[in-house]
Amino acid sequence: MSDTNAGLPPRYLRTPEAARFLGLSGRTLEKHRTYGTGPTYRKLGGRVVYAVDDLKAWVDRGAKTSTSDPGAGGVLPAKRHAPIPYAGKERR
Repeated sequence: MSDTNAGLPPRYLRTPEAARFLGLSGRTLEKHRTYGTGPTYRKLGGRVVYAVDDLKAWVDRGAKTSTSDPGAGGVLPAKRHAPIPYAGKERR
């Protein structure tokens, strides 16, 4: 079976389309962008777009085979996480 998209340039989705593709709300996808926990995105002028391949790769990071499977990685929830330790001088 051949891929119908073979030879075509990558497809980019705006936030509402990407959210529907993932089964999330647009607001959840915006939160993922803010917290750095979401899929890779690109800015074209003032527009945010997502490559379909990047969305698929992000979803695949959360793939598991059972409830006890630690998996290779994970997809974090759209919320603040522990800050990255400051790399440099001690803060005042």
